[in-house]
Amino acid sequence: MTTRADYHVEISRVFLQKARAYLAEGDLLQASEKGWGSAAQIVKAAADARGWNHSSHGALFNAVNRLASETDDPQLRRLFQSANALHQNFYEGWMPEEFVADGLDAIDEFATRLGRLIN
Repeated sequence: MTTRADYHVEISRVFLQKARAYLAEGDLLQASEKGWGSAAQIVKAAADARGWNHSSHGALFNAVNRLASETDDPQLRRLFQSANALHQNFYEGWMPEEFVADGLDAIDEFATRLGRLIN
């Protein structure tokens, strides 16, 4: 049986793949938003696994903060900030391609770190 956490993990993976495809096509806005979506979904997975709220942007940030404290890994906060910057870029379109690519790499690392906390 698939749990909600499993669902969010899978969606996170799919969104990151789509973000990389959009990046390769030069669509930086869609790459940015799919990157943000990937990060948000992996936070939802970790929050679901712990029974935490994840129904708003604020709740996602609170969950990441709790996870960073729980694991003594402040890098989780920094990596999630990269995802949030991509989310802003979707609306503003000011990031050069290299920043978007680096942001997607940060989200990949973030998802890997959180994935270890879910299972």
